[in-house]
Amino acid sequence: MIALFRIPILLIAFLVINLVLLFVCILRPFHKDNVQAAGALYSQMAKVVGLTIIIKRDPAVKLNEPYVFIANHQNSFDIMTICKAALPGVVTIGKKSLKWIPIFGQIYWLSGNIMIDRKNSGAARNTLDIAANRIAKKKTSVWLFPEGTRSNGRGILPFKQGAFRLAKTTNEPVVMVTASNLHKKVRWNKWNNGIVLIDISAPQPLTEEHSIKEWMGIFNEQMKEKFEQLNEQVDDLEKSR
Repeated sequence: MIALFRIPILLIAFLVINLVLLFVCILRPFHKDNVQAAGALYSQMAKVVGLTIIIKRDPAVKLNEPYVFIANHQNSFDIMTICKAALPGVVTIGKKSLKWIPIFGQIYWLSGNIMIDRKNSGAARNTLDIAANRIAKKKTSVWLFPEGTRSNGRGILPFKQGAFRLAKTTNEPVVMVTASNLHKKVRWNKWNNGIVLIDISAPQPLTEEHSIKEWMGIFNEQMKEKFEQLNEQVDDLEKSR
């Protein structure tokens, strides 16, 4: 019964938010804070689906400092959960095909995000060069989903090397952003769908101590551990409510 009201309200909220964001992006195209504004607005939809988002940020993560953010990618609800953790001055790297989605695609482009053609390896490498140049010249941060695809309940998937090559090239630290489990979390007919914990970990520079491939494995293990810790914390918090 709740779904009969929730789904139409969610669709209306999504449309209204997109129209507001489109207006903002037209007024200030490619502004460094457009992505952060989008994450803040899209996260309002979490209330509609009955999710409570709690973000914990390590004090070592400073605003307006350039970082390479890596985040876990779970499902379509990421747009209203983990994207809330986007800080000012961050852009994302996303699929080039996103630009063909009406309104949303134009917002994504006007927000200053970097689009990658995954089918063209040469173009993909050039995209990382663009990202490195953006970090160096504009002191922006870049947000990537190193799994490269949605996990859909499979935990933390193996990482691809792009984010770590970018961090090495720019000599900027990696910041890990981990969200607790979202798989089957939202039940449309359940009023309260619980808590989503998001952790923004302390920056870690990629020293010469390890190769890019080794760092990729190290961060993958760290995110797996953090994911399990957050899930345990969510269980404790929801039992105590």
